[in-house]
Amino acid sequence: MKPSVNILISGGGTGGHIYPAIAIANELKKRNANATILFVGAKDRMEMEKVPQAGYQIEGLWISGLQRKLTLKNMLFPIKVLDSLWRANKIIKKFKPNVVIGTGGFASGPTLQMASRRGIPTLVQEQNSYPGITNKLLSKKANTICVAYEGLERFFPKDKIVKTGNPVRQDLLEVLVDRTEAQEYFKVEKSKKTLLVLGGSLGARALNLLLEKNIEWLVEQNVQVLWQSGKLYYQEYKRFNDLKGVKVLEFIDRMDFAYAASDIIISRAGASSISELCIVGKPVIFIPSPNVSEDHQTKNAMAVVSNNAAILLKENELNSFRAEFESLLKDEHKQQELSKNIKQLALPKATEHIANEVEKLINSN
Repeated sequence: MKPSVNILISGGGTGGHIYPAIAIANELKKRNANATILFVGAKDRMEMEKVPQAGYQIEGLWISGLQRKLTLKNMLFPIKVLDSLWRANKIIKKFKPNVVIGTGGFASGPTLQMASRRGIPTLVQEQNSYPGITNKLLSKKANTICVAYEGLERFFPKDKIVKTGNPVRQDLLEVLVDRTEAQEYFKVEKSKKTLLVLGGSLGARALNLLLEKNIEWLVEQNVQVLWQSGKLYYQEYKRFNDLKGVKVLEFIDRMDFAYAASDIIISRAGASSISELCIVGKPVIFIPSPNVSEDHQTKNAMAVVSNNAAILLKENELNSFRAEFESLLKDEHKQQELSKNIKQLALPKATEHIANEVEKLINSN
């Protein structure tokens, strides 16, 4: 990489776009301490808080997505797009980036669009097995498209695609956690199976309702439960902490400990979550959120399930949860098979490979 370089990164809206962007920034900064990195996000979205917490500066655009219903926000959408294009162009003109990286989210569109118009190399990092409209449009002018799944030449120019995988949080790669230490951390019994349920930092209503309905049955099956209810639902479900072997947690700070202590995991199927779970290598039941664009969580999960590496339960199939879970719980061979197969899908060096592609663009410019 050049001695002095300016790198612009745009991604946000959800943790699935923000944390990969921060991971890429950290890797690039590790390689070149003199690199100047600036983020562009959407005003009033979580990146405006999370990026500064990670030690980086961020500029905000007045941009949001289209609502499904006819609302005032939709009427403002064209104005927001024009304003964001103007603002992104102003930021680019002032910052003079050598390369621009987009990890998805509302702000990526205007930022990469204006960078391409100025002839600045751009890289799109697509986390999902089924890309959204923004990345499909950006791919036409992007120089490089880093993906995590096979078969994306259906959506992107084949000659621009590089399969790198998705960046995952560094603690999973660097910390080798002892299972006994993890069990002691959560105060769970070593002789019992432990189920870890993950609905994201805010929580997932469907997963919480599923647990509420089945928590006593799970305890009867001699199963311990680490239940991440999420910030929005903790007050409602913390009462289940009174059940022996159940720990309802608003947020899990030590995910490395949570993964190490668990035997079976129930999770949504966001791209970042799947990438982490492949590295963790535990039996997983995916319950995708149906409330996302293009139903991409179901498509992400199917890409894993088709390799006999996980179990898929859709929200409209949750009546069969007990049968599916009991079958898996009693079948040690199935658990081992799923663990082995999902581990084979892991791409632990994704962040490094993406950084390599960024360096290629910088050096060729």
